[in-house]
Amino acid sequence: MKIFIEGIGLLGPGLAGWNASIPILMNTDTYVYSPTIIPPPEMLPPAERRRVGAPVKVALAVGKEAFANADRDMSLAATVLSSSGGDGDNVHAICETLATSEREVSPTRFHNSVHNAAAGYWGIAAKSHEASTSLCCYDASFAAGLLETAAQLQTETVPVALIVYDQPYPEPLATVRPISDNFGVAMILTSQPTTRSMAALEVKYIAENMQINVMQNRALESLRQSIPAARCLPLLEMLAKKKPSTIVLDYLAGSLIVDIEFLK
Repeated sequence: MKIFIEGIGLLGPGLAGWNASIPILMNTDTYVYSPTIIPPPEMLPPAERRRVGAPVKVALAVGKEAFANADRDMSLAATVLSSSGGDGDNVHAICETLATSEREVSPTRFHNSVHNAAAGYWGIAAKSHEASTSLCCYDASFAAGLLETAAQLQTETVPVALIVYDQPYPEPLATVRPISDNFGVAMILTSQPTTRSMAALEVKYIAENMQINVMQNRALESLRQSIPAARCLPLLEMLAKKKPSTIVLDYLAGSLIVDIEFLK
């Protein structure tokens, strides 16, 4: 399945935006870890802005950046959002409430507990009425999102924004599901090349566990392993380097193979 990429958004520890991260991914600048700084969700109206948690803010930030880099209208694109766990803080708070005698979960907590909460907030922020899909695939959530996006683009003509994000859980959940920090990545993808296209991606799933690509930089490899959404880093590295290549991404069963070809 061949698709075309127009813009990228990125936010994570020591990675403050796609353009700022390109020299790091090219290994021309040294990667220095620093906690993820999440910008306020200015895209949302004030009432919604007060209700959202960190994962939604990350999703909005990277999505907004990707659309800006693609110079596209965000209201006219479908979305695929993927996260390994959604809002970990909210899950923790609900579990705490359910462990009390009252067991009364606040409507806002409940509203934000559904896995497609970020999709709903994105629709409000982007003023979009296009289709949206929300996914979860444990550590392979980025690969699952990319595969779903590629499949949709085989039959759809509207652009699709792939937005993948993760948030750490508080303790005690963090002990059994450790995620080191907030991380998000977004890509604006189309079914046909345009004047905005930077590269073509040919995406193929095979039912065989192949040797996956890892980061040669030890710090970035540690980041890749510690956050499911950061499994995108080998692909982003090749895109930053503008290096035609074949990337193998880990999947729960089998492998996702991505051939990268540059158009300009």
